[in-house]
Amino acid sequence: MEKELRLMKGNEAIAEAAIRAGADAYFGYPITPQSEVIEYLMAQQPHKRTGMVVLQAESEVSAINMIYGAAACGRMAMTSSSSPGISLKQEGISYIAGAELPCLILNVVRGGPGLGTIQPAQSDYFQSTKGGGHGDYRLVVLAPASVQEMYDSVELGFDLAFKYLNPVMVLADGIIGQMMEKVELGEQKVRRTPEEIIKQCPWATTGKPESRDHNIITSLDLVAANQEKFNIKLQAKYKEIQDKEVRYEMINCEDADYILVAYGSSARLSMKAMDILRAKGIKVGIFRLITLFPFPSKQLFELADKVKGFLAVEMSAGQMVEDLQLAVQFKKPVKHFGRFGGVIPSPEEIADALEQKIIGG
Repeated sequence: MEKELRLMKGNEAIAEAAIRAGADAYFGYPITPQSEVIEYLMAQQPHKRTGMVVLQAESEVSAINMIYGAAACGRMAMTSSSSPGISLKQEGISYIAGAELPCLILNVVRGGPGLGTIQPAQSDYFQSTKGGGHGDYRLVVLAPASVQEMYDSVELGFDLAFKYLNPVMVLADGIIGQMMEKVELGEQKVRRTPEEIIKQCPWATTGKPESRDHNIITSLDLVAANQEKFNIKLQAKYKEIQDKEVRYEMINCEDADYILVAYGSSARLSMKAMDILRAKGIKVGIFRLITLFPFPSKQLFELADKVKGFLAVEMSAGQMVEDLQLAVQFKKPVKHFGRFGGVIPSPEEIADALEQKIIGG
């Protein structure tokens, strides 16, 4: 069978992927630079294709609580927003994590803080990887670097969400969301039937058969000892995720003296910077993070024995660089280069930063 190829924006690709993955529901609210997600879904009328519900909620707060309800029923539920909207969702995300429910959340990051700008940034790293809301919880965080990876992140994200009963965030930015590339589309999956939901999600509130007790979904337990026991269970789950779900890509690291560490659009910009530096005879490789949590600490620690230094490239004031420094345990120099507030660095600036901060520093 011939592959189905289509030229799409990143935001459009992730919306089409949700339909084809058999998602049951999308609840969201428009905000630049991710408004094309809900616009595309509305135009496609997926309720006619698969029965998928698409609804623009009253606000971001309403949207995330609709996700909570849909996820509690065992449904494949998804939402999307951009930085200020994700901030409004944080309480609901903490509730969903505390109730151990699966869902998919897309954040197409814009410059901040505050309302900031509609231009791309990567300054929501802390918010995404360190919890964001209240309590000791973690999200699985995927960082696509292409429109194809935006598409692929939906099926992967839902698989991880249901495997670990945990929210999964796709952390993109305005470049990946707005750029257009060729995308290979997968086949349309059949929407899950109620029988399949009951079989795959024995925890869900799908009606009580006589064969089991009530399913009670909540993040509330007023007995401190019980809540501590539950938190210990969560930490064990996050440790399992760290052990089993690390994803990354190493490019030209075999002979590299220096490593550019980046994710998303910064990794794409770093590719050209690597070419510029190698043309000068400087052996540079790229370590691209695909999962931000779990962070590939072990792999970076092992790499530190083979190189002379690392440059963290990110469109922020230096959020990911802290995890990089902890990962390599200061065995080798770790520096940061970034533009922020919506300014996109050039490959030449990245190349110059490595020469000045790592080689010359």
